Amino acid sequence: MRHLLLAAAGLAFAGTLAGASAPAAAASRFPDDPYPSTYTPLPSEPVLLRNATVLTGTGQRLDGADVLMRDGKIVQVGAGLQADAGTRVVDATGKWVTPGIIDVHSHLGVYPSPGVKAHSDGNEMIAPVTANVWAEHSVWPQDPGFAAALAGGITTLQVLPGSANLVGCRGVTLRNVPATSYQAMKFPGAPWGLKMACGENPKRVYGSKGVAPSTRMGNVAGYRAAFIDASEYLRKNGGGKPKQEQKKRWWQSGDGQGDSAGDAGGKRDLKLDTLAGAINGDILVHIHCYRADEITTMIDLAKEFGFTIAAFHHGVEAYKVADRLATEGICGALWADWWGFKMEAFDGIQENIALVDRPKNGCAIVHSDSDEGIQRLNQEAAKVIANARRAGMEIPPERAIGWLTSNAARALGVAERTGSLEAGKLADVVVWNRDPFSSYAQAEQVYIDGARVYDRHDPARQPRSDFILGQPGTAPGGAL
Repeated sequence: MRHLLLAAAGLAFAGTLAGASAPAAAASRFPDDPYPSTYTPLPSEPVLLRNATVLTGTGQRLDGADVLMRDGKIVQVGAGLQADAGTRVVDATGKWVTPGIIDVHSHLGVYPSPGVKAHSDGNEMIAPVTANVWAEHSVWPQDPGFAAALAGGITTLQVLPGSANLVGCRGVTLRNVPATSYQAMKFPGAPWGLKMACGENPKRVYGSKGVAPSTRMGNVAGYRAAFIDASEYLRKNGGGKPKQEQKKRWWQSGDGQGDSAGDAGGKRDLKLDTLAGAINGDILVHIHCYRADEITTMIDLAKEFGFTIAAFHHGVEAYKVADRLATEGICGALWADWWGFKMEAFDGIQENIALVDRPKNGCAIVHSDSDEGIQRLNQEAAKVIANARRAGMEIPPERAIGWLTSNAARALGVAERTGSLEAGKLADVVVWNRDPFSSYAQAEQVYIDGARVYDRHDPARQPRSDFILGQPGTAPGGAL
């Protein structure tokens, strides 16, 4: 069967804003990943984008500037750059150039299109805590949504489970390239995420089954029980050493004491592997949470058990605790204007992202949580800019682009490698036909690791899956 069709030769199958700190990418923390990345950058040629308006993702805007890419990396950004022989020169006069867009909250591949029951692989609703499952094992690389997102400038995305459970599972960060396996999309060295959910979803899902949790206090009790087990699991495998010495790989322990309470007969426990990884700082925690009071409760929970929250997702009341999020170094991965579709989403305002972005070291991110919204995250950010302006807050494009790039890379633990146009970083680049925050903006070219994977003016560089193209008709005699 044809998995993905790419006619173009060379497309065969194969930082944060200034002043903000970012967690280091965990490039060497998971040498024992049993499902390691097989991602290999596509072949690329040296490219010089000349005379564009460049938003670097570091808070800078450069007018009439050039971007030079070579060997999959950004070589230089500035005016009047010179190209060596063999470099493809692109006249970008009148165009805008930005880092590739990063979506930190996607369900592509686990809730793919067509949206049928057979494709519903995002929620393992068998228990409130299912940290033993991994979203990557549900990712279907042929989801047509990946190509649609690519046309919107998406170069990297975190695929998460749904939010039915207190602890859903590990999320995975992918490169948005055509592939036949999820491993071939898996961002090498990117740390896993851990998806948690507070509020209405878990208490509704399990309360309707007549089991705990059925209340918000039941939710918190459930988190605490899970992390108490994980703390004990980690303590046993660390031999009771101080925390800074407990970085031993708990899944490599051979002492037979790996599971809490001995209920697994000394066997390795996949659920506790993940929860202990979060406590150890190897797995980044992402929490679906709406209300301000619950956000503060989850921050206290993290302090109780020693794990770090990378980002609160959705957070329609994040504006109420913007200062605390900034102080704690936690990002808010938020919608531009979704609100009111359930009680915990009722007190949302359209200035939410702008207010989370406002404090010193504030980290605001525009996310999608939508197979359709991911195609136009630049327009979602534009709505925030417009709503902020009406409230008297003027946000320039050079700052707003960080909501889609460098801040998102920070939350995913990959800011040292992507998210901004800086020398040495991956050449993840989008060329726009105009200001990306215009309603008329379109991504004309998209580069991932310096390879031109999408070109709006070249049909050969517009990947399509069988589920967009359809199957060929039946030939006479019944043969295909």
